[in-house]
Amino acid sequence: MPVPIPRQRTIPPVESGQAQAAPAVGGPSKAADVRHEDAVDTVDTVDSVDTVDSVDALLDETTTVENGGPLNATPADGVHHGVSTTGMSTTGGSTAPACTAVGSTAVGSTVVGSAGMAATGTASAPHTPLTLLLIEEDPTAAPIVRDLHDSDGRPIRVRTARNLTEAERLLTHDVHCILLDLALPAPGKAGEPDDELAVLRHVLRLAPRHAVLALTASGDAERGAEAVRVGAQDYLFKDELDGRLLSRAIRYAVERKRSDTAERRLAEGRLRAQENARLERGLLPTPLLEGSPLRFAARYRPGRSRALLGGDFYDTVRTPDGTVHAMIGDVCGHGPDEAALGVELRIAWRALTLAGLCGDDLLNTLQQVLEHERDDDEIFATLCTVDIAPDGRRAGLCLAGHPAPLIARPDRPARLLPYDNNGPALGLLPGARWPRMQVELGAEWSLMLYTDGLIEGRIGGGRERLGQDGMVEIIRRQLSEGLRGEALLRATVNEVRELNGGELTDDVAVLLLDRMP
Repeated sequence: MPVPIPRQRTIPPVESGQAQAAPAVGGPSKAADVRHEDAVDTVDTVDSVDTVDSVDALLDETTTVENGGPLNATPADGVHHGVSTTGMSTTGGSTAPACTAVGSTAVGSTVVGSAGMAATGTASAPHTPLTLLLIEEDPTAAPIVRDLHDSDGRPIRVRTARNLTEAERLLTHDVHCILLDLALPAPGKAGEPDDELAVLRHVLRLAPRHAVLALTASGDAERGAEAVRVGAQDYLFKDELDGRLLSRAIRYAVERKRSDTAERRLAEGRLRAQENARLERGLLPTPLLEGSPLRFAARYRPGRSRALLGGDFYDTVRTPDGTVHAMIGDVCGHGPDEAALGVELRIAWRALTLAGLCGDDLLNTLQQVLEHERDDDEIFATLCTVDIAPDGRRAGLCLAGHPAPLIARPDRPARLLPYDNNGPALGLLPGARWPRMQVELGAEWSLMLYTDGLIEGRIGGGRERLGQDGMVEIIRRQLSEGLRGEALLRATVNEVRELNGGELTDDVAVLLLDRMP
């Protein structure tokens, strides 16, 4: 299926001029979350398991990174594609609280701007005024903090700290940028080697999610460049600043920090998604049919959105005596716990089968595994097992609350195998028995095992379900059109989806074994 293309990140331009101050009401803008949820098809062949890679679909998610957030908060887990914002008023990962009026004074905080001009920010308003924390030994000797404005012309609030202790107290969630004098005394202990950027490293550890501007002496470009390499967004010369230049630098630093944070989260999310995808694909079975003349195909679609693995499971192995054993099952539910339980049952089935168990003994042991591993006593699993004789003409069939397989032969229409002796699902009745039925297959045949997700889809917009009879009719028609193997399974699943009017809500697993002369 086509893989959706992620949106490109939109970053507002950094305005170069000083805007006229004006009253405004502001708060962070809201960006729509666009989520593409694609189910994943898996097609297996006798040589390999081909899984449709949905890493990009898992990653195709657009989110909004907004301003503020607790200073030491851990970024939320998730996959982030792009940042859609307006203005320069955001950084970090959460929405900032309401801001106080311009012109007011608080402890350690001064609002710079025209007296009497009010500006408030709420969660529903379009922008929030920027807040700057100036860390300098003598803030009063720095006229550069006057007349600072954001991109909308509103005054930038300035807090002042004379040392790192004061700075730590004033570093709250609504601070957007830190202006740090690199000449401040370093916080290191006596006897430690000198580090010209020790104060910057300390601030970066203290405020890892804040934008930082470094102040250095004029002509000390080498130290400023090293500060950027260490982690500052930019460096400025003290003697060459004015309000217009500093306003622009603050807006740029905030935007750059936000962009860097989004890119880092995107990279981390991509790595997590790729690891999860590789893990889930690794849990899908590789059929062990070496030396068998039978041809194998399978198709898998988890009902859980944005997942590669659901509660359905299947497997096929050939034992040393030439018998081919096939199995398909379904754990009730659709979450990751059910998917994990399905993998456990599949692996247990393979181990028990290779150890020589079959029929009632095998299912009894699997029920013990289920009862031990499930989180809830109401969890159960249906199962269908088939063991095909080495000559390929006969098979033993066991059903544990599962739909009967379908068999198709050239001399007669496709039909369901007998299911009169269907036993209970695993996990329902302690001490249950599962009869093994003998089935004649013939010289040439196709045997299809499936889960109920294939037959429980609806027909059109009504309440009528497809059912086993509807599925048999679809298979008969597809066979008459000459479809076999993978093509038959693909066409069948696609038609069931179309009849349902969209994606199927339940997991779907289909396994096909063919014996040709």
